[in-house]
Amino acid sequence: MTVDDDILTRVDNGVGFLTLNRPKAINSLNQTMVDVMTEVLGEWERDDAIRAVVLDGAGERGLCAGGDVVAIYHSAKADGAAARTFWHDEYLLNAAIGRFPKPYVSLMDGIVMGGGVGVGAHANTRVVTDTSRVAMPEVGIGFIPDVGGTYLLSRAPGGLGLYAGLTGAPFSGADAIALGFADHYVPHDRLTDFTAAITADGVAAALDRFTETPPPSPLAAQRDWIDECFAHDSVTAILDALRGHSDADATKAAELIDTRSPIALSVTLEAVRRARTLDSLEAALVQEFRVSCASLRSHDLVEGIRAQLVDKDRNPQWAPATLAEVTEADVEAYFAPAQPDLAL
Repeated sequence: MTVDDDILTRVDNGVGFLTLNRPKAINSLNQTMVDVMTEVLGEWERDDAIRAVVLDGAGERGLCAGGDVVAIYHSAKADGAAARTFWHDEYLLNAAIGRFPKPYVSLMDGIVMGGGVGVGAHANTRVVTDTSRVAMPEVGIGFIPDVGGTYLLSRAPGGLGLYAGLTGAPFSGADAIALGFADHYVPHDRLTDFTAAITADGVAAALDRFTETPPPSPLAAQRDWIDECFAHDSVTAILDALRGHSDADATKAAELIDTRSPIALSVTLEAVRRARTLDSLEAALVQEFRVSCASLRSHDLVEGIRAQLVDKDRNPQWAPATLAEVTEADVEAYFAPAQPDLAL
């Protein structure tokens, strides 16, 4: 086993194991972790002795809670250079994972949010469990879904992707499969045996032995009102439809969206809709890099992180304060090419 503090790597019988190792921070990604993952995956891709890769997270809380947004906060308050570098390298890693030519098994157990989705949900073999809590929660900190999240959200059935992106609410492992964020369901208490079987018998045999039919997806069961309400052309119209619906869960969704950044909501809606027209994960990542770099110039990214994770008063003062104050020009500015742009 090699140890780089925040990343553990080992090889066992031709299987390379990558373990995110910041359990106190629910394995939130930093620049070093992105760099190490990129280097190691490149080496293992070229190494004929490596037949598969397994990604997991240290500790009991989850695979990865996202990127280190407090570091993003400090970068945004300075010149933004560190944040741009982090996103640039992270998105290149997401793209490399998406086209990794060998079996890449991501164990999306426990909390898997934001950047955790980026390193997990673009794998070619994505495993969730009964403890999985998956989310793209960016609108809650004045940010917009990234790490290829808009690509996944745009391809979810019906209105499920927009529901997940605009509420930022966590969803279950069964929901993740229904949304297209995961493929296989293995009970949490069988993961150790599952990974041992990968080492002993290979990925296909391990999946055959341990994969179970997931329970029904609660979100898929609510497609009627979700599809109806999230089909509208603006966030304001979506909120009006939710508030006017008889289902109590629609009201709860409206109340949650009401707490989110108005500009982040507006840009998220546009980003997901534009991602539907893009033909690859790489194209979506280029768009997301532009949007993320624009977020560094916004008031809401710094304010959202401050309120949720720095001062923790949970009382962000968004600007613009209302959806009505967000203009088309405000939204369009987020999609201007970055300087320099991401090359994929």
